[in-house]
Amino acid sequence: MGKLLWWIICILIAFWLLGLLFKIGGGLIHIILVIAGIVFFVQLMTRKRSL
Repeated sequence: MGKLLWWIICILIAFWLLGLLFKIGGGLIHIILVIAGIVFFVQLMTRKRSL
């Protein structure tokens, strides 16, 4: 599940950069990127750490 999350984050960042360069997507891509960041942060904080 962790690798899938990283792939999704990378794809969203790529689409976000394309949206900035070509002025497409409006605010929608920013909302999706924020949601992806929140999901990543929650996943990072709730991950079980092995000692």
